[in-house]
Amino acid sequence: MRQISTEQMGNQTLITEFIFLGFSNHPELQMLFFLVFLVICMVTLVGNALILTLIKTDPSLQKPMYFFLSNLSFLDICYTSATIPVMLVNFFLSRKSISYAGCITQLFFLITCAGTECVLLAVMAYDRYVAICSPLHYLSVVSRRVSVQLAGFSWLCGLVNSLVHTLLTSTLAICKSNQLSHFFCDVPLLLKLSCSETYINETVLHLASALIGLSPCLFTLVSYVHIVGAILKIRSAKGRFKAFSTCTSHLIVVIVFYGTANFNYNWPSSGYSLDVDTLVSSLYCIVTPMLNPLIYSLRNKEVQDALKKMGRKYFPSVPEPSNRQGTSVPLQIENICINSVSGHNQSMLNLQ
Repeated sequence: MRQISTEQMGNQTLITEFIFLGFSNHPELQMLFFLVFLVICMVTLVGNALILTLIKTDPSLQKPMYFFLSNLSFLDICYTSATIPVMLVNFFLSRKSISYAGCITQLFFLITCAGTECVLLAVMAYDRYVAICSPLHYLSVVSRRVSVQLAGFSWLCGLVNSLVHTLLTSTLAICKSNQLSHFFCDVPLLLKLSCSETYINETVLHLASALIGLSPCLFTLVSYVHIVGAILKIRSAKGRFKAFSTCTSHLIVVIVFYGTANFNYNWPSSGYSLDVDTLVSSLYCIVTPMLNPLIYSLRNKEVQDALKKMGRKYFPSVPEPSNRQGTSVPLQIENICINSVSGHNQSMLNLQ
């Protein structure tokens, strides 16, 4: 039976809380869902916190590439903190609710993180493009100052986008229903529940989806086309394979994030089930933040060496980081190209 908490305001009944329907189709699996998402939450928070600690404390990681990765890790921590804790608590409640103020607050943080990550992934793709296609000019093109400006621009885009959507959404009169077919608050869902005019909100939503979602996605894909072209010039088959492996894993994360985010904001949800709706949202809100540190950072050789050095402080049995000084020049080039696909390896300049 539908339960609606309301209060009177003039002749209109306004909703003061919302009921989440996400995962409600399978009540017998609530405990399993709780355990799965608890593990995902812990892996995401610990993994990204570890990346932040390594980049902050290890001198070898004080490069623009890792500065962008630290921003991505912080974003993923915020993303996860804004969604999963509320969902975990609701698994034990028969009434999975959130107050109106809590919904608007969650909306603000989610849109900020989503918009910022969309732009930041494009910035990181540009960083890799310059590192591979113009290695001699990398330090002048992506200097410390430029990297701070690019990261700041990403956060500014996300913040402005979120402020606009949050303010517009907060002016809506929500009175049709209080049931959200999700496990978090989102703009398209609230627009469907509004009994006021939503033309401006929908126009701004589609415009923002094009500017913040589609444009960075296309820019990222074009950057990877150039990166693949550079990889094809690697003479060693082993080097090409490793580089393609890294590039492919990055592309998978990018496609999953951009694809599911654009699907969620641009496709009408009336054509698919609650389970599909929940699954799509889970991919870009929960799964992607967990994969980012594994794909972008922990596969990187310099990050692995920094992790081993940190481990030796507490566990002396951890092996020493490999010494790459004696590596042959062809293998050095392979390692440089592999590392450059996920960022810049400054030693490329020493080979020119």
